[in-house]
Amino acid sequence: MRQLKAKWLEMTTPQATKTAVLVIGGAEDKVHGREILRTFLDRAGAKDAHITIIPSASREPSIIGARYVNIFEDMGVKKVEILDIRERDHCHDRYYKESLEQCTGVFLTGGDQLRLCGVLADTPVMDIIRGRVKTGELTLAGTSAGAAVMGHHMIAGGGSGETPNRSLVDMATGLGFIPELIVDQHFHNRNRMVRLMSAIASHPDRLGIGIDEDTCAMFEKDGWLEVMGKGAVTIIDSSELTHTNEPRVGATEPLSLHNLRVHILSHGDRYHLYGRTVLPSVGRISS
Repeated sequence: MRQLKAKWLEMTTPQATKTAVLVIGGAEDKVHGREILRTFLDRAGAKDAHITIIPSASREPSIIGARYVNIFEDMGVKKVEILDIRERDHCHDRYYKESLEQCTGVFLTGGDQLRLCGVLADTPVMDIIRGRVKTGELTLAGTSAGAAVMGHHMIAGGGSGETPNRSLVDMATGLGFIPELIVDQHFHNRNRMVRLMSAIASHPDRLGIGIDEDTCAMFEKDGWLEVMGKGAVTIIDSSELTHTNEPRVGATEPLSLHNLRVHILSHGDRYHLYGRTVLPSVGRISS
């Protein structure tokens, strides 16, 4: 019976699509195996990739951008460029738009997610990126702040605590590449479980995704995500939530969340965004 189950899971394991969206929890390995960065490059065309780095979230965009240029060039990429977009007016620049229409991969660096959204949201640059991601022409990756912006609702800041409450999280509007999500990064590393639960209490129609450092949730076009890296991806699913007191309590009062579902996924595990289905690593099941 166990062998039959393992075989069934192998048969139903989603096949990789050409492009993907990589949501990275921050502090990805930049020196040794570089598994996450290599996967991004492979999906963007391997050595024939044309990578565009957008460091707009950073306070030092030229320094951060140059660091990633050096990394990707060291990995054998033929063409890497920085779009140092610091003002919204830059998003109308013909050179920037042409670069984004031609590249095969876009990498959003870390920094401040509010700064990133303030520069890119509702601009021609954003329209090009979103359109090409939607049609499967472009591989997109975002790390740390670049991951936080992936959903329509975005965690802009907040704190950590022992009990979920509204004061722990500040919400804003993200860039909406995967609008169904609310993403939190540096997740277990900075004790952000209750912060994400507090965000989901306010937006129970969304799926909470908490991503550890040096860990990635890679979303395929068919709705499957796969976990890679050394940490975990935490899924908070409120689709079967039966009760919350969120609308009726003060900002610092404890939140009630009944029938909340939580999944902890590690390397190789998969999860379907729309079917809310968990698929363990085939290698682990087969063994």
